[in-house]
Amino acid sequence: MSNYPLSYKLSWLPRFLKPSLAGDVQDYAPAAGTLMDPPPKQAVRLAFVGDISAVANRSAPDCDPAIKALLGAADLVIGNCESPVVDRPSAVLGTRLGTHHAMSERFLAEALAAVGIAREKLVLSLANNHVLDQGVAGFDETVAALQRLGIGAIGLAANGPVATVEVGPLDVGFAAFTLWRNADENLFAERVSMESDPAHWPRDGVDLLCAVPHWDWEFRHFPRAETRALARRLAGQGIGLIAGHHAHVVQPVERIDGTIVTYGLGDFLGTAFARQPWPGRIGSIFIVDVSADAGTRGTIASYRLHPFMRLRTGDHERLVMVETLEGAIRGKVEGRLGAIFPSPPVGEGGSARSAETDEGCWRK
Repeated sequence: MSNYPLSYKLSWLPRFLKPSLAGDVQDYAPAAGTLMDPPPKQAVRLAFVGDISAVANRSAPDCDPAIKALLGAADLVIGNCESPVVDRPSAVLGTRLGTHHAMSERFLAEALAAVGIAREKLVLSLANNHVLDQGVAGFDETVAALQRLGIGAIGLAANGPVATVEVGPLDVGFAAFTLWRNADENLFAERVSMESDPAHWPRDGVDLLCAVPHWDWEFRHFPRAETRALARRLAGQGIGLIAGHHAHVVQPVERIDGTIVTYGLGDFLGTAFARQPWPGRIGSIFIVDVSADAGTRGTIASYRLHPFMRLRTGDHERLVMVETLEGAIRGKVEGRLGAIFPSPPVGEGGSARSAETDEGCWRK
């Protein structure tokens, strides 16, 4: 029923236990960059977060005040709703084992409040492989729950490939799609966007078009060649910003001409098992400032990736910024991030000191 190749299925558990740093490490961008200097007089701020699930949380997470402030300052937050939002799971055994995802409407509301995300400033993608884990009825229940909560939904086949969201003075288009599915193709195609060809994406009246793909292979820090090739095709068709999900670990940033690509943001709330090796507990928040000035309207002015760590606390997770970690775990996390993100050269995004200190990046 799923469309995963056998080699991928066989590699899932080994890569979950030991996320891989193998792959092409060339030509990636620093984790922070400035594209407009001086900055625009007027801008809107987008905050992209990773996959959201209740699999590793029985109650709402605890959250570092710095993370809440970061998310609260955004004009719009965009994430991936990895779990169907249902009152009672229909796939009872799979849900208990963690192979099928589910979260309640109450959990989602409490989790958002805990991390400082205002529902009216949130858009969630439903274009992912787990969205039909609780069947067609669970999918319909999820759409209804997001509507009740006042949360915008993207990636729905019924709404077409691009959903336009008014963000301050800008109209931002979001094209969310999934390359992966855990159920019958016809069931998915009727409900979830799987359209990855930007030639079919309308863009009239959109100041900035963003792709939100569910792509690549899980637990690999560097994207596959096929994923990078798709990113180049999207950039070549005028997609200005690409923020990906599905890998469940943090992946690099790439600049393709004027397009910014963050291949994988990791999990925002744990989507695998409650107990998970530490590299899979690194997540990130991707902040993008977009110009609203006449003449540069819709142009990305700057970006910055903020890594954080999900620590286990009883029956839920605690989200903390990397710089607040202590002891050996901080060194390990900073070492892993240093292997993924290159240091910015002097003159790009500021001096070397400002890029690594003032920009909130980590030690190399």
